[in-house]
Amino acid sequence: MSENVENNEQAEQAVSAEQTELEALRNENEELIDTLQRLQADFDNYRKRAARDQESLVARAHERLVKELLPVLDDLERALAAAEEHEEGKLEEGVRLVHQELKSALDREGLAEIETNGRFDPHVHEALVSQPSDAEEGSVIQVVQKGYRLGDRVVRPARVVVAAPKEAGDGER
Repeated sequence: MSENVENNEQAEQAVSAEQTELEALRNENEELIDTLQRLQADFDNYRKRAARDQESLVARAHERLVKELLPVLDDLERALAAAEEHEEGKLEEGVRLVHQELKSALDREGLAEIETNGRFDPHVHEALVSQPSDAEEGSVIQVVQKGYRLGDRVVRPARVVVAAPKEAGDGER
């Protein structure tokens, strides 16, 4: 009988040792899976960050191009205005075609004109002068130079004249 008790104790010790070893292997397996999942998440984050950086680089390249072309667009608009005054039909038509082509090319790149109707917005407008006017105080009354956006970024703010309150003594009593 003592032999059976010893065999049972040895068997229980062997099972206990195997259970301990199994538990250690399970823990090691869980740690390796956790490490693998973290590495996978880090790689996914790196891939997303690299894609965002690439998109940002492309957007900045577009922005640089658009900034360089804006003075050309402005000059063409001034030439059109001068040609209309002097009734130079063919010159006006040619400049108008160039202007339309350049504007459509910039539009395809994502360029959009900043809206200047309504209230002054310091995020998209640059106030050059505040001038007394009958218009509501703080509203845009004249656009000196158009402003443009490229996507959600302001490439150039609209340069505007803003309405100030009418001075006392300007016909009001």
